[in-house]
Amino acid sequence: MDEEETLVDQNFPLFSRKLTTPKRPPKTLAAAAENPNPPPPPPLVRETNLTPDPNHTSFADLGLAEWAAQTCKELGMKKPTPVQLRCIPRILAGDDVLGLAQTGSGKTAAFALPILHRLAMDPYGVFALVVTPTRELAYQLAEQFRALGSCLNLRCAVVVGGMDIINQAQTLMSRPHVVIATPGRIKVLIEQTPDISAVFSKTKFLVLDEADRVLDVGFEEELRVVFQCLPKNRQTLLFSATMTSDLQTLLELSANKAYFYEAYEGLKTVESLKQQYVLVPKKVKDVYLVHILSKMEDMGIRSAIIFVPTGWICHSLNLLLEELDLKVAALHSLKTQSLRLAALHRFKSGQIPVLLATDVASRGLDIPTVDLVINYDIPRNPTDYVHRVGRTARAGRGGLAVSFVTPKEVNLFLEIEAVVGKKMDKFECKENEVLDDITKVYKARRVAAMKMVDDGFEEKAKARREQNMKTLAEKGLLKKRSKKRKKGRADE
Repeated sequence: MDEEETLVDQNFPLFSRKLTTPKRPPKTLAAAAENPNPPPPPPLVRETNLTPDPNHTSFADLGLAEWAAQTCKELGMKKPTPVQLRCIPRILAGDDVLGLAQTGSGKTAAFALPILHRLAMDPYGVFALVVTPTRELAYQLAEQFRALGSCLNLRCAVVVGGMDIINQAQTLMSRPHVVIATPGRIKVLIEQTPDISAVFSKTKFLVLDEADRVLDVGFEEELRVVFQCLPKNRQTLLFSATMTSDLQTLLELSANKAYFYEAYEGLKTVESLKQQYVLVPKKVKDVYLVHILSKMEDMGIRSAIIFVPTGWICHSLNLLLEELDLKVAALHSLKTQSLRLAALHRFKSGQIPVLLATDVASRGLDIPTVDLVINYDIPRNPTDYVHRVGRTARAGRGGLAVSFVTPKEVNLFLEIEAVVGKKMDKFECKENEVLDDITKVYKARRVAAMKMVDDGFEEKAKARREQNMKTLAEKGLLKKRSKKRKKGRADE
């Protein structure tokens, strides 16, 4: 008699696979030869759609309940996008699904609608666990789930760092229908509160949103803890705008029939996005930034996101721009979660037209009024570039992305052009007009530097760096990060 054994995850497969193994080893070679070839893995259906789909199928035609189709209509979703058209029927059919589609293509609804459809048929908690890499994205996903499930009395909980952990534990014990969590906080809750593991024992769906980022080696320990709590007969859904080889490996380990929808191959930005660059000496980047922001109204730009590499630069620029009487908000990991949410709310509500942000804001955030993205620095990874510029030109709208390129960043910029497959235009600005403000900007820079000393920001940043180094050391990731940094310096 055979027994089932679950292959957990040597290399972190999210799709568990059931293997049939004998209780005892075979006593003879003949017995061992009776089944020399193990059963093939479950079939993988892969579909690539390189062009927009003109199909006018309605949401009801995809197999969704009438209430779900009506909710989509009320929210202004007239017809399914290609990723929704392909993935929703597969999820309803019980398949594990990986969806690769551009930013702003409707990936959240592609997994939220079928989950809510199934939940309405058999409501209990926790029905779905959604894991996402950033706190801000977790809150946005919760808003979208609540909107799509508005007629279901949906109970949705957000579990992220920086918020009261006791309240979060109590919320989980009340078994909400949908839990949206960042990897680190859900791991801590599971480990520190023994009863929480049982909360996920009947979970039907595991979703990894921005899957390539969640599957980054830095989250391996957290995911291992999460997977051990989940039933093996769950459906696993992975969605992202960018793909890694890890995801390809995971697909081969699916216990269910797996479906892979790939809207495009490689990395791609939307056609409605205008992408430009400006060559900038490093010492006057802030002068160029102030000049462009002063022209926003003339350019017809409602709001802009400026991406910077570190929390230190983000805070420094925030102080500088405020000294120049520009309305800005800053979003970075050195702020408390309540301040991060407040900054994002002020920006989304239109109170503040400019958001300074590190890459905590580069994934998934959907703010329709963002017409401009500025890369204050060139990201080292083309994937990060794609996600940053994806904050504008969403859902078919137009948008502009401008990248500041210093002499040392030219090679990085050329690599991004090659990977994305697009030759970018030069952003036209007159140098003499830009430099008219140099004295004013330099004065504001000095004031900002003094304020940073006064508010002890450097000490906060140093403490955070030390904590991050300690965490990396505990996970054994310092060597890997060091190699990446050396490679980055070599590229310069």
